Amino acid sequence: MNVSLEVIINAAKTGKLISFPTDTVPALATIPEQAELIYAAKQRSFDKPLILMAAKAEDLWDYVQGSEIEYQIWQKVVNQYWPGALTLVLPASNTIPKVMNPHDPTTIGIRVPNHTIAQSILAQTGPMATTSANLSGQPALENRAEINIQFPEVITLESTEYKGLGTPSTVAKWTGTNWQILRQGSIKLAQN
Repeated sequence: MNVSLEVIINAAKTGKLISFPTDTVPALATIPEQAELIYAAKQRSFDKPLILMAAKAEDLWDYVQGSEIEYQIWQKVVNQYWPGALTLVLPASNTIPKVMNPHDPTTIGIRVPNHTIAQSILAQTGPMATTSANLSGQPALENRAEINIQFPEVITLESTEYKGLGTPSTVAKWTGTNWQILRQGSIKLAQN
């Protein structure tokens, strides 16, 4: 279903499954409390966590926990690479619904996309559970038409270019002392 920006934002706020373009690949998204909708739609295994995406870093800090020194390290990376195609996997606070990462609820992937439409939606909905728009194990879909065919129940934006870089974000996990690259994308994170 193709709708306006206002309609998609209202649908997202009520817990519907939506899709929007990002700087990497199109996203499937919903409010974190409804994250099981993503797992069901994608036929995704619960051992694959979702990403918490927001319009700005400040919207995400309540969902992670660390020492003052760790926050300084994380902020330095965020200042350098966000908004952008970098997902940081950090220790999760207890405000994250377990369904975001059922296999390991102690961590959460967070990201701020470098995309005007995505940021506009996220600024009004608050942080959302997200992942790439595709069936689990399949290549990411690249446009609204493909998303509408594969996910007819998902609400998409009308008259919007969905194609991003086509490469998923780099995923870097904080180990407590350094970054472990879980997936290499377009951003090459400097190792300490």
